Amino acid sequence: MMNKVKIVVAGPRGNMGKEAVKMVSETEHFSLVAVVDSKHEGMNLSEIEGFHGIDAPVYIDMQKCFEELDVDVLIDLTAPAFGRKHMEIAFANGVRPVVGTTGFTDSDISELRAIAEEKGLGAIIAPNFAIGAILMMKFSQLAAKYLPDVEIIEQHHDRKLDAPSGTAIKTAQLISEVRAEKAQGHPNETEELQGARGADFEGMRIHSVRLPGRVAHQEVIFGGEGQTLTIRHDSINRASFMPGVKLAVESALKIDTLVYGLEHIIE
Repeated sequence: MMNKVKIVVAGPRGNMGKEAVKMVSETEHFSLVAVVDSKHEGMNLSEIEGFHGIDAPVYIDMQKCFEELDVDVLIDLTAPAFGRKHMEIAFANGVRPVVGTTGFTDSDISELRAIAEEKGLGAIIAPNFAIGAILMMKFSQLAAKYLPDVEIIEQHHDRKLDAPSGTAIKTAQLISEVRAEKAQGHPNETEELQGARGADFEGMRIHSVRLPGRVAHQEVIFGGEGQTLTIRHDSINRASFMPGVKLAVESALKIDTLVYGLEHIIE
């Protein structure tokens, strides 16, 4: 019988965290050993509204959690401000982090990768856990070889803190690997209202929409002579991210470096 993967979820009361707790609890070879929350220290998760029947102690202090429990993987779905700190605590305790927060710089990723390799631990940072979104990024990179004029429109709920989204930035980065930097639009264009043309990433324009009722949506629009191509992905609910989280946990156990983006573990 396979040993169960012992998992801690950070940020259990968030929209993504709730789905992750449910996924871990329902996956036969996973075991939810604790959650790390900003409050409810000492309580059991089952005592908190929305988690009836899910047995796991609640910690505020992540270091204390790792010291007291045997943990294989941390699933961190908190906020950009905490992502790096939580990864460093995980590494220091021999725990493999799977992180869904954004806001990591290139230097953050390089430094965290060095720590992961020094410790011999697998780690995954994923701007987006939806398998369809990963395919959208891969298809966009392929299309950009032939249609280099491209703009990205991403839409999210109005509680999202960062803009553009990590997915939009990651998409632009992947496209830039096959596309030479170029300015788009009329060379003498002006913005009558500042920001009308969106963010500029090597000449690509990225536009962010924030509205209630949205979850996570992105379209990548390519323009060519007499034609356009649109590649679009929609997450209708946050359950759409859970197969990717599960894949990331299983993959983190098999590697000894940090991988940024699920596209590197999806063939």
